Amino acid sequence: MLEIPQLSKFAIMKQLIIFLLLIIVGLIGYGKYNQYKRYHTSEINYSSEKTLDFDYHNQDLVLNYHNAIEDLNSFTKLQWTANNIDVRTPEEDDDATKQAVAKYSEKLATLHYYERKLENSANLKKDGLSNTEIKHLEETGTDLKEYQNAIHNKKIKNLYDPNTVMRYGHSSVLVYEVQKKLNTLSFSIKIDGLYKSETKDAITEFEEINDLFPDGIIDPLTLDALFK
Repeated sequence: MLEIPQLSKFAIMKQLIIFLLLIIVGLIGYGKYNQYKRYHTSEINYSSEKTLDFDYHNQDLVLNYHNAIEDLNSFTKLQWTANNIDVRTPEEDDDATKQAVAKYSEKLATLHYYERKLENSANLKKDGLSNTEIKHLEETGTDLKEYQNAIHNKKIKNLYDPNTVMRYGHSSVLVYEVQKKLNTLSFSIKIDGLYKSETKDAITEFEEINDLFPDGIIDPLTLDALFK
């Protein structure tokens, strides 16, 4: 029987030991890497791709938003590292996991509330609104379309000049806007900015319908009824 030389036995043992040591080192390294990743991964931090207005008129809300992010991130990391619970995509269904996920959802809802405010403000500013105007919309519950319509109507009313006598053939921007408005109210008149019989008759009918003095003259009361 062929006997393996003593030196070859030692070489094989040495290689086997080195191989086992490499496996052990690899396992330890993998465990350390997972531990490091568990504590340092960027995936744990909440981030938003939405366009938000951090120059929002209420800076307390901006601060609350940032605090809500820190609170959410801290809670997520604590549950992940201390309790082995991933509240974002839980793998277990025990009571501790359910409670942690419910708490996470509550914190996330608060964050999203602030986020919606800041996102809406950013969108309104794209439409040219200022912080003062946005604050007015929020306090009055007015939407953007209603607000813009109110501003438009106010500009039209400001065209009225009490010193201007409305005679036949009078031409003005105010008459033009009144004609446009009357046509939206089921009247059918020519829109040319000229105050003639057709326009006067339409104004008179509108005044009768709205319990105003039916003289066919454009005055503040008629304008208020038209552009309310």
